[in-house]
Amino acid sequence: MLLIDVLRSYVSAGKFRVHEFVVMPNHIHVLLTIGKDMTVEKAVQLIKGNFSFRAKKELGWQREIWQKGFSEVRIDNRESFLGYKSYIFDNPVKAGLARSPEEYPFSSLYLRKQKTKATGRG
Repeated sequence: MLLIDVLRSYVSAGKFRVHEFVVMPNHIHVLLTIGKDMTVEKAVQLIKGNFSFRAKKELGWQREIWQKGFSEVRIDNRESFLGYKSYIFDNPVKAGLARSPEEYPFSSLYLRKQKTKATGRG
C-alpha cells in the first residue's frame, strides 16, 4: 500500500519513528516519535505531501486527497502511550472492518504478525 510505503521511507530516512499505525478508509492514525529537528506539523506535512505527490504520479489521482489540518495528541507517559496504541489497534474492529485487530491488513500490528509468521519467531 502506497501510504505504508511513504511511512516506511521516512522511517528509513530517520525523519521520525513510527510505533503504530492504522490506515482506515477515510483517515489514518499514526503513533510516532519525532526528533529534535522535527515538528509534528512538519511530519504530517511530509506524510500528506509525499503521499499526494506519489498518488498523483503513480496512480493518476487528480483530486484532493487530504482535508486541511489534522488532530494531534501529545503523549507524555506510558499509560497514555499504551491507551492510544490500543485505540489504534481497535479502530478497524470498532468500524466493522475486521473481527480482530490482527486481521486488518492496513495496520502495523497486522504487518508485524505477518513478519513474525514469515520468520518463524513468535
